Amino acid sequence: MKRSVVETALGALVVIVAVSFLMFSYKLSNIGAGSDGYEVIANFAGIGGLAAGDDVQISGVKVGTITAVELDEKTYLARVHIKVGNEVKLPLDTAALISSESLLGGRYLALEPGADEEYLGPGGVIEYTQAPQNLEQLLGQFIFNQQGENAAPSQ
Repeated sequence: MKRSVVETALGALVVIVAVSFLMFSYKLSNIGAGSDGYEVIANFAGIGGLAAGDDVQISGVKVGTITAVELDEKTYLARVHIKVGNEVKLPLDTAALISSESLLGGRYLALEPGADEEYLGPGGVIEYTQAPQNLEQLLGQFIFNQQGENAAPSQ
C-alpha cells in the first residue's frame, strides 16, 4: 500500500514537471504571440538569408517577427511580411535594414523609425529599405583597393 502511494506521488510529480516544461517552451517560442499586432510589408533587392520567424528589432529591442518572405513576381523584389505589436507605432518614413547578429550569421530586421507625424497602418508598406551588406564582397573590395594603392604607378 505504501509503495503505491509513493509511485502515485512520483508519477504526479513527473506529470507536473512535464506540463511546466511544455508551458515554458510554449511561452519562449512566441507561438501564441501571433494574434495581437498588425502586419506591414517591406520590399528588398536582396534579403541575405532573412527568413520567416526571424526577429524584428528597434534599437536592439524585439518588437515583432518576420511572418513570411516571398518574391514579388512583378518587380522581382523580395517582399517581407512583418508583424509588430499593437503598442508599436511606426511613422510613415520608417526605414528597414537587414542586419547580422554576429560575424557568424543570424539575421534580423532592424527598424529605424522616422519623424513623420502619420503612422503606418495594417498592410502599410515601408518605403525605405536597405539590403544586407555581403561580407565577402566587402572584404574583396577592401583587398583589391589596397592592392591597387600599393601598385607601382604606370608611366
